[in-house]
Amino acid sequence: MIPTPSASRQRILLVDDDCTVRDSLHSVLASEGYVVIPAENGQQALELAGTASPDLVLLDLNMPVKNGWDTFEELTREHPFLPVIIVTARPNQLFTALGAGAGALLEKPMDMKALLHSIDKLLSESAEIRLKRLTGRSTDFYYHAGQREHASVGDDSPPNSSTNRRA
Repeated sequence: MIPTPSASRQRILLVDDDCTVRDSLHSVLASEGYVVIPAENGQQALELAGTASPDLVLLDLNMPVKNGWDTFEELTREHPFLPVIIVTARPNQLFTALGAGAGALLEKPMDMKALLHSIDKLLSESAEIRLKRLTGRSTDFYYHAGQREHASVGDDSPPNSSTNRRA
């Protein structure tokens, strides 16, 4: 995908304690034209969210110092219009993510097409839609289960699923 002018101005706060995951996602996002702001834990993410003015957050859940859900809660309280994509290997987080007002949930190992699609959709949303999500009103929610090892190369399933969230 060729970076668009709007993508080149978009800033993504990437929060993951695993440096391999952080470096890999950083490379993919930078190649798409995004400015990537890396953070290795929730506390660092909160500090950077206040100073670096990100447009979107990719947030892991299992982290030292401050876990993902505590970080999410504080981020949404301080920056309610900042879209957050939960990226995790932790199972059974779908309903928690829906209830919390996350913009998307992507399970590891991730499908990069699904990630980029979710980022694109969330960055193009209006503030009104983001507020609806946080207040539990009906909005689109992007969910993609982790890649299955037995999935065939020619699998033509959609890159993600979009669920309409109902209050």
